[in-house]
Amino acid sequence: MTLKIALVGCGKIADGHVEEIQKLPTRAHVVAVCDREILMAEQIATRYRIPAYYDSYERMLDRERPDVVHITTPPQSHLPLSRLALDAGCHIYVEKPLALNHGDAKALIDAVATAGRKMTIGYTYLFDPPALEMRAAIESGVLGKVVHVESWFGYNLAGQFGSAILGDSTHWVHALPGKLFHNNVDHLLNKLVEFIPDDEPRIDAHAWRRHPVRFGDVRDEMQDELRITMVGSETSAYGTFTSHVKPAAHFVRLYGEKNIMHVDYVSRTVTLEPGATLPSAIGRWAPAFGQAMQFLRAGGRNGMAFARGEFHLFSGLNRLISMFYDSILDGAPLPIPTRDILRVSSWMDRIFVGIGAERGR
Repeated sequence: MTLKIALVGCGKIADGHVEEIQKLPTRAHVVAVCDREILMAEQIATRYRIPAYYDSYERMLDRERPDVVHITTPPQSHLPLSRLALDAGCHIYVEKPLALNHGDAKALIDAVATAGRKMTIGYTYLFDPPALEMRAAIESGVLGKVVHVESWFGYNLAGQFGSAILGDSTHWVHALPGKLFHNNVDHLLNKLVEFIPDDEPRIDAHAWRRHPVRFGDVRDEMQDELRITMVGSETSAYGTFTSHVKPAAHFVRLYGEKNIMHVDYVSRTVTLEPGATLPSAIGRWAPAFGQAMQFLRAGGRNGMAFARGEFHLFSGLNRLISMFYDSILDGAPLPIPTRDILRVSSWMDRIFVGIGAERGR
């Protein structure tokens, strides 16, 4: 069976979805795209040779009868669009964040269960090559028990997406409960769930605005720096979202009883803190060469992957989509457990309530 795929929301991320789906020709093919701005739907259909495009979501579902719908619209629309897809008998892939709040996220997941369908969410970095390498290393015992995790996500306010948000006071991000953070904090939190199994760890969050006041509207209220501390029963974590530290790094550091590991999602490297194994000053001199060798080997592996045509920007997205389709076609497990999705949405609610109360003082 080859799955019929439809996509709603033809913004920038939709290109990545279509490209990666088209790399799975024996498993799925895109039959239609939809956007309320018909020109957006038409242009992506033309570029990727998709046979049909619509500006009516209901009409697309009725005419195309897709097996799976990819929902790549702003989060305000995720719940109603998901319900319509489920009513049409579709499985759903929903871009992050799942919904506006934990209540809506739970309602969406309950609707999936009631419909007897399957759902996944766009936590693509969990399936990027460095994340897979990290898990393999942990499985080998190189870290021992993980004591603490640091998750870091840098954001460029002057970049394509940041400029769009600051350039338009009516941009949909300004209407989210967590504003700028709401659309990005998943990148911090979804990397913690596999290390902090608690449903309700202790969470402290602090946020502030660092960009200058210059608009005289809602954009001046947008916070752009966030710090999170989380303490579970066995493991603690820090989360940093920053719009002003350069470069805009994206990494996780794992602190274990045996080793410290640095997982870099930008350079796609996984390295261990070398530490000092020799006495006296030599012990301070040698580790730099050991770490340099780790980066050299990692760069070599990335170079070989590039030469084989396996080093892609959306590697994690491709793997996530493929695993989701396997769960539909072959009964394989869902790539992301529903419990983890719900925990992330619950943690987000608690963070936004905390920083909202802090802002109001």
